[in-house]
Amino acid sequence: MNPDFNRVLVTGGAGFIGSHLTETLISKGCAVRVVDNFSTGHLSNLAHLKDKVMLYEGDIRDRELMNTAIRGCELIFHEAAEVSVTRTVQDPLESAQINDMGTLQLLETARHSGVKRVIIACSSAVYGDDPQMPKQENMLPRPMSPYAVQKLTGEYYARMYNDLYGLETVSLRYFNVYGPRQDPSSPYSGVISIFMDKAAKRESPVIYGDGEQTRDFVFVKDVVTANLLAASVPDAGGKVFNVGIGSSISINELWRLISRMSGNSKKPEYGPPRAGDIRESLSDISKAEKELGFTPAYSFEKGLEITMEWYKNQ
Repeated sequence: MNPDFNRVLVTGGAGFIGSHLTETLISKGCAVRVVDNFSTGHLSNLAHLKDKVMLYEGDIRDRELMNTAIRGCELIFHEAAEVSVTRTVQDPLESAQINDMGTLQLLETARHSGVKRVIIACSSAVYGDDPQMPKQENMLPRPMSPYAVQKLTGEYYARMYNDLYGLETVSLRYFNVYGPRQDPSSPYSGVISIFMDKAAKRESPVIYGDGEQTRDFVFVKDVVTANLLAASVPDAGGKVFNVGIGSSISINELWRLISRMSGNSKKPEYGPPRAGDIRESLSDISKAEKELGFTPAYSFEKGLEITMEWYKNQ
């Protein structure tokens, strides 16, 4: 897929998803700018692109910085966020400043800078613990954490800017994204990256709750594809799409699978459930398939193999 845009900005472009997106955009001939404050992103994620990307180090709440970074861009991929559910529970005010006001300021700057479209990274967390499965975009949101409320607020702002100001926006509700470059060093990292790290070190992982909670894991390269489609499909403006794989696995089964792949026979330890965590998650991606042409190219097993190989080489 060759994009019909050239000058783009990726917020959070040194992070896990953002760096994969930046890499793909550059490979397709785009002139890419990145804004990142390196609170969770890493310069090493962009080391192989250092001569091909224009990097702005700073916070998305810095108005002067964002004015400079956005000027002249046709498109923005907004990946920067406070992504830890636990941190948002501990400090809802600070996380709201990042996730709510940061997104609002980005949209406002974009509309005054002639940007054509903004792709917003949202989250399946907005569905909460609604027992209906799979999760569909027309379900009533039931956020259970400040993080989920903040992501939902970003969606509402995005749709409002699309309808009121004519700034095209597309919101993508990511399910559980995994793949190479996901940092396992933080207790707030994705469960697959933490399990991979424990498996490589022959250590036991900690599972919060009983481990029977389920997740829909989607490979990072498929998430990048969904972003490119959301940026390119003409009539996608103002819409919300699930980005998952359409199947789920329990956390206990995930460890058993990684354990077999790695040869680590350690049994997991169990801790109390984490506040704000949901019980079950499964995406209905039929809307993205029909309207964006999105089809996941990586099975869970294939994505896990690629991810395991990357962690072995670190």
